[in-house]
Amino acid sequence: MKRNKYLKTVGDIKDRGRIKWTALMLPEHVEMIREWYEKDEQVPKPDLNEFDLQLIQEEMEIALKRQCEVIIQSWKAGVIYEHRGIIEGMDARNRMLIYGNFAEKHRLPIDEVVSIITVD
Repeated sequence: MKRNKYLKTVGDIKDRGRIKWTALMLPEHVEMIREWYEKDEQVPKPDLNEFDLQLIQEEMEIALKRQCEVIIQSWKAGVIYEHRGIIEGMDARNRMLIYGNFAEKHRLPIDEVVSIITVD
């Protein structure tokens, strides 16, 4: 007997979730539902106050002096990204944070940085 990969068993009820309803919908409806799910997963930009910005600056200075590895979280277009590496410096004129590992360097706009966490 062939096994259905979409079949979920919740208690005694066997259910396929959303899959069974897509045949009854118009393609426009399916596309609208996908767009709605994408918008629902977006994260609003964190509102950083002066205290948060000061903490980010202190962590950045400590990581720059100690040359330790950091996890940098940045926000762009509704998604929070995680970057990992060693902070090598800042470009004040272009407002970019320069970080990387031994093989490559990356540049990240300072305005997108949400948090910096040092890894020991």
